[in-house]
Amino acid sequence: MQLGTKESENQRFAHYLDKTYKKTASLIANSCKAVAVLSNSSSEIQEVAFQYGRNLGIAFQLVDDLLDFVSTAEVLGKPAATDLKLGLATAPVLFAAQQFPHLNEMIMRRFENSGDVEEAWLCVKKSNGLEETRLLASRHCKEAIQQISKLKESDAQKALVALPETMLNRKK
Repeated sequence: MQLGTKESENQRFAHYLDKTYKKTASLIANSCKAVAVLSNSSSEIQEVAFQYGRNLGIAFQLVDDLLDFVSTAEVLGKPAATDLKLGLATAPVLFAAQQFPHLNEMIMRRFENSGDVEEAWLCVKKSNGLEETRLLASRHCKEAIQQISKLKESDAQKALVALPETMLNRKK
């Protein structure tokens, strides 16, 4: 699912979050819920597991999008700015567009013009897009922790509470 050219800025971000859910978070959310279902947990526990996985999955993708701008090809195992080169506007770019409105034109043409990828990269680096992306990922991690904290304390529950922080601070 790609960002369409006729969307407003708000629609783009909503579309990005929907794509993020469908691409990454739905797998994690439904996997967490499946564990609860297979262990014959109540519907309430199944929902807690689903929401934990949903928030963890969204945060995971946000961090992945952030790493495309702050990590190296050697660490990531893929070239930097891969998403931009594919014509994809991720959270750092969408946040940067709030400070650099000319990015919206580049987003609409999917960074196809000569120099678009480089200009978008610089705008993201100059903007607060990276900080906003990390903040949004952190909010989803906090929500995941809030959800899983509803479960009875155990070694497994403690590990699930610790996982979002580890994921938020990953380097690849």
